[in-house]
Amino acid sequence: MLTLYHCVSARSFRVLWMLEELRLPYELRLLSFPPRAHDKSFLELNPRGTVPLFIDAETRMTESAAICEYLALRHSPGVLNVAADEPDFGDYLNYLHMSDATLTFPQTLVLRYSRFEPAGRLQPQVADDYSKWFLSRLRTLEPHLATHEFLCAGRFTAADVAVGYALMLAELLGLHERFAPAVAHYWQRLRTRDGFVCAMAAQDAAAREQGISTLPATALL
Repeated sequence: MLTLYHCVSARSFRVLWMLEELRLPYELRLLSFPPRAHDKSFLELNPRGTVPLFIDAETRMTESAAICEYLALRHSPGVLNVAADEPDFGDYLNYLHMSDATLTFPQTLVLRYSRFEPAGRLQPQVADDYSKWFLSRLRTLEPHLATHEFLCAGRFTAADVAVGYALMLAELLGLHERFAPAVAHYWQRLRTRDGFVCAMAAQDAAAREQGISTLPATALL
């Protein structure tokens, strides 16, 4: 049984979305955000105290984009994965890493300095600067998405899940209204996929069953 430790709408949502796209059986364990503060026992499983924590037998992983790649390669070769002998293999890897290193990274600073720090340490200018950084990097996708339904290989892949989560987080931060047109249409296509809809329903149901707030982490502090 695959096991995912997850906080509502945190980066671990990438993994949940992948599991639903692949229709794999899994156990979903919800944690209050931030888990290192609310569940000290979780530190015994993951000393970093962060989500995701993904467990597959003896394998334990904590990087959301890497877990997406792992699941795609092991459970969906040639479909959600892009193989090394395909022309778009380099693009696939680039988008997977871009999802966190280029897109989600500035969003974490927006979150920290607009919502998570105590009142005396909030930095609106920093949050605004990194919002602009995120949006400027995101606009680099606009020309490609204007002529392509998905990011690479002519099909939906794990790269779309990874980048799609950055767009989901942007919406939670209120940045989606500043998406360029092709990016906005792309996000609408992604959020209507059965896998995304099922992942949203799964996290909501698990949160209610396990006594965890259904509010996203972005709204809790």
